[in-house]
Amino acid sequence: MWVIVRKAGITVLFGMLSAIWQAWALDIERELPETGISGVYEAMVGTDDARQLVEYFTEFGFSVTKDASIDAQAAEKIYGVRSGLHSIRMQNGVVDSHGLLRILEWEQPLGPGVGYAPPETVGQRMAVMRTRDIFRLYDTFQDLREKAGQPWLPTEPVFDDLYGLDTGNISIKDRRVGVRENAVYGQVFNHVFFQRYGYTIPGYGTINEAAPLQTSEFTHHDFIVKGDLAEVTGYYMSVLGLRAENDPVIDGDWQKGPGRVFLMEPGESHWYRGFVSPNNACGKLKFFSAMDPEHVRDRSRRQRVGELGITLHSLYTPELEFVHELATEHGLQPSAILENEFSEQSFMFTGPDGVTWQILDQPIVRNKPTTKFELLRVNN
Repeated sequence: MWVIVRKAGITVLFGMLSAIWQAWALDIERELPETGISGVYEAMVGTDDARQLVEYFTEFGFSVTKDASIDAQAAEKIYGVRSGLHSIRMQNGVVDSHGLLRILEWEQPLGPGVGYAPPETVGQRMAVMRTRDIFRLYDTFQDLREKAGQPWLPTEPVFDDLYGLDTGNISIKDRRVGVRENAVYGQVFNHVFFQRYGYTIPGYGTINEAAPLQTSEFTHHDFIVKGDLAEVTGYYMSVLGLRAENDPVIDGDWQKGPGRVFLMEPGESHWYRGFVSPNNACGKLKFFSAMDPEHVRDRSRRQRVGELGITLHSLYTPELEFVHELATEHGLQPSAILENEFSEQSFMFTGPDGVTWQILDQPIVRNKPTTKFELLRVNN
């Protein structure tokens, strides 16, 4: 059944979190299937050393909630990868409706994955987290790069007023309002961190106070893809029932955030498009593609399940069979609905944008997601 599930004015200028946000009215009326789909539930990262990754993400506040192993035959049936698999699900604090992590330890990985690469390499995936102290994180990764000789590329944090909240009346009482953010590019994982000043968004980035690095769950996810964004991302609406925040738009070096996060040279720009679930203000998806695709670095051939790095994401829905039918009707060639390693009903497919998804039957969620995107001023 198809119904119109959205007709609302949204006063934001859509772009990456780092874009220069301005208030404007956007009224997009689309026909979306009633899928009940979640925001991004998990980012899944392939590895040959799960212990090391568990220790790494523990510093950000993640803890293990599930652990399972399957043999090569079962893994091939579920994932198309003939390798034994040890799978670990991790959650940051109490947030269990979105922003989780799944570590996929392959006995025989298919390859090194996209790996350490310059910003905006096709195939890159980036997971975004809120932090209490972005400069502490920047210093930490700078030390890992310069003193420990590890392959990390942290960009310098940059400040921007994304939502036009700054009044311009600066005093000791009227302080700047906005966000500071940076990216960290690595061998098996790419981060984006942000810190808010003077405002908060309930349910969007819950900092785990017990985390040594004072960070939150993954709030949203970035995908560097190729192709016409209007064409290759259309299935997020027609199959998954996600709401497009905008038609593809151009942003680039004139915007402080994208310019710094993607280390853009003068004159560079890219296409951007965002999606959000009607059922969760968090767990957004953000897509970027090059203006000049013939000149981009392309490692998309390494962006496949079974390789190292972020190669897979998950969503969940109470309408699993319906979404499977839609995926089939739209030519996405989904796998059969099977139990995954955690005994969850699920299926997989890869979209025309090169992103691979595992769609799960809706789990029991103890902390319900926030569905309203609301900015509140705070005095900090």
